[in-house]
Amino acid sequence: FVTLWYKQNVVHNILAPLTIRRKDKMSQFTKGLIAGAGMSLCVSGTAFANDLTVVSWGGAYTMSQVEAYHKPWMAKTGKTIVSEDYSGGIAEIKAQVESGNVTWDIVDVELSDALRACDEGLLEEIDHATLPAAPDGTPATEDFLPGTLQDCAVANIFWSSVYVYDAGKTRNWNAPKTMADFFDLEAFPGKRGMRKSPKVTLEFALIGDGVPTDQVYDLLRTEEGVARAFAKLDTIKDQVVWWEAGAQPAQLLADEEVVFTTAWNGRIFDAVAADGQTFEMVWDGQVYDIDLWVIPKGSKNVEAALDFVAFSTATEQLANQASWISYGPARASSVAKIGTYHADASINMADHMPTAPANFMNALQNDFEFWADNSDELNERFNSWLAQ
Repeated sequence: FVTLWYKQNVVHNILAPLTIRRKDKMSQFTKGLIAGAGMSLCVSGTAFANDLTVVSWGGAYTMSQVEAYHKPWMAKTGKTIVSEDYSGGIAEIKAQVESGNVTWDIVDVELSDALRACDEGLLEEIDHATLPAAPDGTPATEDFLPGTLQDCAVANIFWSSVYVYDAGKTRNWNAPKTMADFFDLEAFPGKRGMRKSPKVTLEFALIGDGVPTDQVYDLLRTEEGVARAFAKLDTIKDQVVWWEAGAQPAQLLADEEVVFTTAWNGRIFDAVAADGQTFEMVWDGQVYDIDLWVIPKGSKNVEAALDFVAFSTATEQLANQASWISYGPARASSVAKIGTYHADASINMADHMPTAPANFMNALQNDFEFWADNSDELNERFNSWLAQ
């Protein structure tokens, strides 16, 4: 049923228009886990001549990649992976390529950054014919969901921005259910956590102000819509705690610094499943996106990098990552193979994916074209608004 629903609704109705965070550094727990496993994996270390340097967002997300991709690829090839973290964007890739000193081999990026970097000639092109077919023989070009294969990038996951509260804390209000509730200080008094970025923040503001999800970007393309979004944010501005790293929302809730916070769904799942937190996600108005692998132009290990990209985006590996964190795989054949949480067989991971039917009823796809065209202007406007 999940596979059928996914294909009929996500593939044909939602993802057809596609042509995806500063995350926290890898936790000491994760570093210890890797070191204790005895694997030849360097974390944020200095790469040697034949090491493959893979760059991602840190925390529980990088740990899921280490377990599902890095360790089995190293066992298969006998090569070593250096895992580094970064804060997103293409500035560091551009600096390396333009200086002729490329030290990164593979980088996990959002879709808008993948397209922009490719257009600027900063990335190696990837031949999709080299990607492994699905187990039933379906070519990769037909098995990957629409928009997840780009000239210079291959997707691995779908993820979402949502908002969260701690259901374990007793308060004199009913549980929130809609994005409008996030902005309702009278019914739900208390501090809010929000990412210090206009991306998603503006979308949430309009959804919270009653704009249907299918009209959000049309409105944001107008001065009236942008002004409306900032006006909505004005209503809670003095109650907002701004976060920048992916681990912060869960910590803000745990420390009771906020009553609601926006967050990335996989980080909250990890806090609940791995750390026993009593957090609940409100999926209404979620903004979903994809992350992709890219190879910086001039990588000294292009052949190994291409092999890693093909290996890590095979059906089994993508499904395996979904047992570590609740991000949806980019291949249709992987969906049917999503199992249970690696540490607790009673947790059905399919139910926790952003694309699960119960979670996806009022979802908004991040419009990468909008942000590619408007990110500089809106970042400047957002920073000016913060300073007021």
